[in-house]
Amino acid sequence: MTSTFRKYVKPVGSYSWFKATMNKYWYPFITRRWNKEDVTLLNWGYEEDPPMGLPLGDEPDRNRYCIQLYHRTATQADISGKHVLEVSSGHGGGAAYLVRTLHPASYTGLDFNPDGVKFAQARHNLPGLDFVHGNAESMPFPDNSFDAVINVEASHAYPHFERFLPELTRVLRPGGHFLYADFRGFLEYDAWDAALAALPMRVVSKREINTEVLRGLDKNSARYLDLVGRHVPAVLQSFGRLFSGAPGTLMYRELQRGRLSYRMYHFIKD
Repeated sequence: MTSTFRKYVKPVGSYSWFKATMNKYWYPFITRRWNKEDVTLLNWGYEEDPPMGLPLGDEPDRNRYCIQLYHRTATQADISGKHVLEVSSGHGGGAAYLVRTLHPASYTGLDFNPDGVKFAQARHNLPGLDFVHGNAESMPFPDNSFDAVINVEASHAYPHFERFLPELTRVLRPGGHFLYADFRGFLEYDAWDAALAALPMRVVSKREINTEVLRGLDKNSARYLDLVGRHVPAVLQSFGRLFSGAPGTLMYRELQRGRLSYRMYHFIKD
């Protein structure tokens, strides 16, 4: 890690152990229970005004708002014919959609959750699409392996964000694109801004998308609440509802108030 990264990217108090616990226990727990429901996308969703009306092809309409977040993030650059890595690919629905519609030369989905990787491998059988188990903070790829790295609503859960940034820089080729969408709470704004400013990359675009994500949650969260209600034990349902982002939850209200900032970025590696 460079001295710049060490200076500007620091874990925030007890968040690191909490995020590590979530990654080790909560996400595999949810995956095992939701697999039978064919849940292929897990983000909060995205909608514009007027509505995007994105053609979904064979995708069920229930996936529309999650897919729209992927579409807007990935189409910040042209990934057709490119070698693409998605870090934290989850259940693989976003990866499969992008492979079918944007036609990269290859697309690798990396995820820390082995149950999610197994589900994605079995569920999405497309030429050029592969899913591998691995850690965003220590990626199993050679230097300069990819033309684009995509990361959607995932890095907020990394125990050590400061380890992810040099890793994504390492595996991305010069001139490659980092296509990124995620959120942070207000206590993490300064560290997040400083960390991204320290990347050896040029910022092509940056925008806050709270309004579009809130529209997505308005349309999207009822399904997640239903899944929580049917598959999460009663003792954990309050926790599950919180992370659904449903209207009325703390996460939703913080996003409305601007104490949670959801942003979309496009960087190019120098």
